[in-house]
Amino acid sequence: MPTAYLEHVNFTVEDPAATAKHLETWFGWKVRWKGPSKDNGTTYHVGNATSYIALYTKGDPAGQTQDSYDTRGAMNHLAIVVDDLDQTEEKILADGFKTHNHGDYEPGRRFYFHDDNGVEFEIVSYAD
Repeated sequence: MPTAYLEHVNFTVEDPAATAKHLETWFGWKVRWKGPSKDNGTTYHVGNATSYIALYTKGDPAGQTQDSYDTRGAMNHLAIVVDDLDQTEEKILADGFKTHNHGDYEPGRRFYFHDDNGVEFEIVSYAD
């Protein structure tokens, strides 16, 4: 039976290079590819050998006008599993982002934050 897995998600961001740098710092990921894309835009693929986040801009992306939780089909948050939750939170705080909604319940511990593009991340650890 075939196994399915998520290869990538694609976000429109203001500055793909800056967002890619954050993802490299916070999660140890690498830029797998970068280059021109649709509508004279630029895309960065940031991740590991099996999955990545595509960061796209066409130079002047429209701002978010609605809360994603109120928009059918919108993304609400992106969850990233890390080995060391506290160390990852320290990196995110050091970059000037505020974390919230800390939870310590089965399974795992977690917190949330919004990046400078308005994307909400859930950072979770299942380590003991």
